[in-house]
Amino acid sequence: MSRLNVNIDHVATVREARRTIEPSLAAAAMMCEAAGADGITVHLRGDRRHIQDRDLYLLRDCVTTYLNVEMATGDEMISIALDARPDCVTLVEERPGEVTTEGGLDTVANFEAVKQAIETLRAKGIITSVFIDPEPSQIEAANKAGANQIELSTAYYAEATLGRAAFHPAGQRSTAHELTRLRTAAEHAAQLGVRVAAGHGLTTRNVGAVAAISHITEFNIGHSIIAGAIFKGLDLSVREMIDAIHRGRSTAK
Repeated sequence: MSRLNVNIDHVATVREARRTIEPSLAAAAMMCEAAGADGITVHLRGDRRHIQDRDLYLLRDCVTTYLNVEMATGDEMISIALDARPDCVTLVEERPGEVTTEGGLDTVANFEAVKQAIETLRAKGIITSVFIDPEPSQIEAANKAGANQIELSTAYYAEATLGRAAFHPAGQRSTAHELTRLRTAAEHAAQLGVRVAAGHGLTTRNVGAVAAISHITEFNIGHSIIAGAIFKGLDLSVREMIDAIHRGRSTAK
């Protein structure tokens, strides 16, 4: 069975549009859990465009399932994580001015920073994950750095399902090609004994094929769920994503 962590960043995006107190991030987290989510994910960005430092402490007090915080590897972020004590920290690439995360963290090029962050977090009992592109060299570097888990970026796959080249350096590639990359990467990580998660750009329409990859055991999905909640409510939007994952998982191989 695959776990779903709901990313609620964009609940905070709406709140921060008016610098007010609603919608409540705590209420959103509890509604997601009540709907069957296995955990809550948030991304504390350097520019604090949505999630604020205080949100981590609020969520730590109210999330009863699993709290995953995405952040860059800098000392400021790691210090906040050590104080807030989420269940898991996912290390991500973060570029100034980007609309959303544009790709996986280059663990090869940033090996020492990633390794130091992982060692610091793990020493305090915090699970560590690294958001990377589905490439063997990145998986091996994350494993060597001591990560408990990797999260494979599904950005290229998601864009392929929309027929868009997006930011892929090689231009447009087929959905089948991107699924093969994800499957091969997941198998490689599993052989190394590293847990595998996936996320970025996934929707109820395209998540099934990824859920069918047996070595992927966790999903972090946000934008599609929060967008759906505008029209049908958060509870139903979460439940529909869980159902889509389970349907795909039933065909896993």
